[in-house]
Amino acid sequence: MTAYATVERPIEGGALSAELRAVNHRFLELGLRLPDELRALEPALRERVSSRVGRGKLDLVLRLRAADGESGLHLNEDVVDELSRTKAQLLSRFPGLQTSFTELLQYPGVLRSRDIDPEVLQAEALVLLETLLDQFIAAREREGSKLAEAIAERVDGIEVRAAEARELIPLIRDGQRQKLEARLADLAQPADPGRLEQELVLSLQKLDVDEELDRLGSHIKEIRRVLKQDVAVGRRLDFLLQEFNREANTLGSKSVDVRTTSIAVELKVLIDQIREQVQNLE
Repeated sequence: MTAYATVERPIEGGALSAELRAVNHRFLELGLRLPDELRALEPALRERVSSRVGRGKLDLVLRLRAADGESGLHLNEDVVDELSRTKAQLLSRFPGLQTSFTELLQYPGVLRSRDIDPEVLQAEALVLLETLLDQFIAAREREGSKLAEAIAERVDGIEVRAAEARELIPLIRDGQRQKLEARLADLAQPADPGRLEQELVLSLQKLDVDEELDRLGSHIKEIRRVLKQDVAVGRRLDFLLQEFNREANTLGSKSVDVRTTSIAVELKVLIDQIREQVQNLE
């Protein structure tokens, strides 16, 4: 399910911000972008997110921002000294060795945002993440409510079409009986009454979709029950839609009347529309 949330928290010497975006995905896939000061926190961040989010392709970004009027860049003297000693050792072997200023600054650890206790910063980041997840999940729940309403409308449409089919079946059976009797009446030789009854029964059995319509009614009740649950329902709905589609296909294959064929097509359209919505649910 698509969702977005962003939060910011003041810290010593500046601010820590976090941003979380998500698009639909069958499984949970989390991408992280962190400042160097928080690289060690990556496993804990992944664990926190996965404990509260089950599906989706997520992008989590954390940023450190210096306070207004303060420089956001601080030189890590220890790393620079170590690089200087290394260069001095290599110059005897590589007299032409050159190092550009930009390459030096890009070396991991040369620049840091500010002097701050790493443990304090990590604790602040975890607190910020919980606030971010609260907002993110709230946004998902709002979007989920809208999707549930859209799905419920289409389920209502399926129920209406199924009721129409149930009303049509007796009329179609009578029509098929009359057609068969009329054809047999046109035969030159009188038909055997027993054979006539046998052919009639076989013909009407092919039109019997009561069982499919009963199952469709059960699926409708189940999908409404699932939509009311306060848990992740996406995979359960995926399975139910397979069952919906199976009944619609059977109804279409048994149809001998344009009206029930049309109903079967409309059912499949509604089912596909629900499937598109379900792909956005967790």
